[in-house]
Amino acid sequence: MKPVEITDSNFQTEVLQSPTPVLVDFWAEWCGPCKMIAPVVEELAKEYNGKLKVGKVDVDANQQVSMQFGIRSIPTLLVFKGGKVVDQLVGAVPKKMLVEKISKHLN
Repeated sequence: MKPVEITDSNFQTEVLQSPTPVLVDFWAEWCGPCKMIAPVVEELAKEYNGKLKVGKVDVDANQQVSMQFGIRSIPTLLVFKGGKVVDQLVGAVPKKMLVEKISKHLN
């Protein structure tokens, strides 16, 4: 399972209306720390398949969503549940920290 590409136009459907919690990775092509955390985000997409949706938002291409959630530094990872942000991590954090944040919000 690969992370879903999330855009300004599909954000509502993919994230806010998702029946399962969603981890959204706000990233950009030119961002070093984003590249460091990308493999971890992909692993989580595989490991939590069915329990958690994992998506990526390219902040350069999707400025509307990025502004809506006040994304100032990347990578920023937001956890959405029931259409609301329930958790947030900024920076290339270790996988263990991500897993701790995510597991609190899984049903």
